Amino acid sequence: MDVLQVSNLDRKVALYNLGFAYVAFIIGTLCGLLQVFIRNDALTLPPWLDYYQVLTAHGILLALVFTTFFIFAFFQAGMSRTLGYFSRKVLRWNWIGFWVTALGTILVVIMVVTGRASVLYTFYAPLQAHGLFYVGLALFVVGTWIQGFALISHYRAWRKKNKGSLSPLFAFMTVSTIILWVIACLGVVATVLFQFIPWAFGWVDGINVELSRSLFWYFGHPLVYFWLLPAYIAWYVIVPKIIGGRVFSDSLARLSFILFILFSIPVGFHHQLTEPGISSFWKFLQTALTFMVIVPSLMTAFSMFATFELRGRELGGKGLFGWVTKLPWRDVRFTSIFVAMAFFIPGGAGGIINASFQMNEVIHNTMWVVGHFHITVGTPVAMTFFGLTFWLVPYLTGRQFTKSLQKLAFLQIVTWSIGMLLMSTAQHLLGLLGAPRRTAYTGYNHEAAESWFEGVLSNHVTMAIGGSILFLSATILVFIVVQLWWFAPKSDQHSKVVFPIATSDSENTPKVLENWKLWIGIALILIAVAYTVPLAEMIQNAPNGSQGFKTW
Repeated sequence: MDVLQVSNLDRKVALYNLGFAYVAFIIGTLCGLLQVFIRNDALTLPPWLDYYQVLTAHGILLALVFTTFFIFAFFQAGMSRTLGYFSRKVLRWNWIGFWVTALGTILVVIMVVTGRASVLYTFYAPLQAHGLFYVGLALFVVGTWIQGFALISHYRAWRKKNKGSLSPLFAFMTVSTIILWVIACLGVVATVLFQFIPWAFGWVDGINVELSRSLFWYFGHPLVYFWLLPAYIAWYVIVPKIIGGRVFSDSLARLSFILFILFSIPVGFHHQLTEPGISSFWKFLQTALTFMVIVPSLMTAFSMFATFELRGRELGGKGLFGWVTKLPWRDVRFTSIFVAMAFFIPGGAGGIINASFQMNEVIHNTMWVVGHFHITVGTPVAMTFFGLTFWLVPYLTGRQFTKSLQKLAFLQIVTWSIGMLLMSTAQHLLGLLGAPRRTAYTGYNHEAAESWFEGVLSNHVTMAIGGSILFLSATILVFIVVQLWWFAPKSDQHSKVVFPIATSDSENTPKVLENWKLWIGIALILIAVAYTVPLAEMIQNAPNGSQGFKTW
């Protein structure tokens, strides 16, 4: 079924998710702006607000709330587009999931704003937030599961009607991402329900810190791929349609997503290389599995640039790089995502450094990690989401992406690129100089720390300039969203924005690639091999447990 426009009912739930995402986005970027000035000792917060409240809000609102609500809006619109309108049951459960996720988010934000949960986005024990903060986190995850299972139900209904057929590539990739998300969340659900909530409410005296961190990072690293895979869906399926091409290889695209399910979860220990309590063998095993994730990323890069070159040559591109000039650089929907891909190259290289034991010793817990996070998630993922926004909002609202808004969109992409380049580069350099992360401005009165602030354009000043440009860019983006939501001219029948889905030839695609029992089974086996013994040792050899600490 080829449904050109999403139904009004399906559109509404996607719009609610999208609206919630962008409210979180603008508040989160404001918190980021405050941080860069506080770290420069250029801003003093009022007594009722402290740096760690701002830092916690920044991480949660951008890394969790904005990304998750946007992803589900994208999935809901795309699944309705590719598999047909939602049934009443599927639609109802999407709404229930949205409201549960929103309730959890609001509860978490209230705890942070009232100063009861300045535990940062990673919420490491033994820092202890109010119990309702962890209840909010649990509701957030449960809400996403409800929306995810509703979409899987829609997918299963399509499979029953089309027995023997491979599902559309967009639907396959969506289901892959939801499967990864559900399996990954098992770790954070376990630590929140069975460790943090009883501990925070005083039902138990202490918490096993090492176990809680390990369960968090069981979730924390695949979380990165929960952000990345929707961007990859856009790269594989949306971008080829925008440039007038087709998916390079249906088989390769499906295989790459399966490999992400297999290798992105049993790798959390590479975030804990400096922590005691985990033997070197298990750290080595999970580090080796971490490098396996590079394979599907390289497959994706090959597929995308093959698509670009094939299309460029179809349009008359000659010579080694003549095809580059034939790509639609004046289409911001393409240019924004191409720039996002380009940023992922240094970001991926930095990830290899983070996962390498010897090099990780140099940059662990420094500003390098913050710079890496922004150049991988804050640019490739975020900018891809921006590129999707420029057509997704008009697709859902029925309004026109006018020429003036397109010019503004180019300005937004340019300013975000410049701001992120300045800020993340400064953060990488500060990390190499030993500047710590997770701290407000601190005068160490030591010559090693003086280099962090040397010169008129010190790295800290450069970081503040970049952060200011980023906030300007965020403001422009939200203005564009508001215009596309309420004020841009309504589209007529001939100018309606469609959901761009590229042609994908699945005739020769092996059907085993959609054998979910097989791939989920292998993923669970890998997880069991990587985690069963070390987690059992943490539980068996656990100390009495730590009491809670509040340092704010």
